[in-house]
Amino acid sequence: MSKMEEIVEEVITGNVDGVAELAQELVDEGTNPSEIIKNGLVAGMDIVGARFKKNEMFVPEVLIAAKAMHAGMDIVKPLLTEGESSSAATVIMATVEGDLHDIGKNLVAMMLEGAGFEVIDLGVDISADEFVEAVKEHQPDIIGLSALLTTTMPAMEETIKSLEEAGVRDQVKVMVGGAPVSQEFADEIDADGYAADGSTATEIAREFVN
Repeated sequence: MSKMEEIVEEVITGNVDGVAELAQELVDEGTNPSEIIKNGLVAGMDIVGARFKKNEMFVPEVLIAAKAMHAGMDIVKPLLTEGESSSAATVIMATVEGDLHDIGKNLVAMMLEGAGFEVIDLGVDISADEFVEAVKEHQPDIIGLSALLTTTMPAMEETIKSLEEAGVRDQVKVMVGGAPVSQEFADEIDADGYAADGSTATEIAREFVN
């Protein structure tokens, strides 16, 4: 088994030290950093995402795998040249105003990072105005809105309306998700996409930027 294949395996099993050591060894051997990310770290997370979708892996295991992936990223990312380090696209993630739940959001953020996206996590309880400011400041390609409570779902619609009023709605794709959210609701509020889980969110995000 090649070291690259080993990294994939170690990411899947969530071996933080193993991933870090292998990434360092590959760097020392002169392997291209972007190759380590694409064929090792991201490839591992893609398998994790697919298994998670089939219920073969569960949230705790995915979080451990993501932690291992980050250990490799920490070693490899600083070595990327300017041209290479521009990630697939930038995504702003946050839980909407009035909602303090972040496990789902964090999972989606980790899977997006695993797929090579630059993720800016604003945190929880983020108002429509704060989203507008963040869009102006970071110029993201995509915004991810999360809600776990039915009572906070209207905040998603408010956020989209605020983006329209601020004249920045056309600049970004808006993706929504969370337990009570559905495709119907996403259509109602004019969101661009709905994702039930992290791997779907990653697929949709990839479609948005391709």
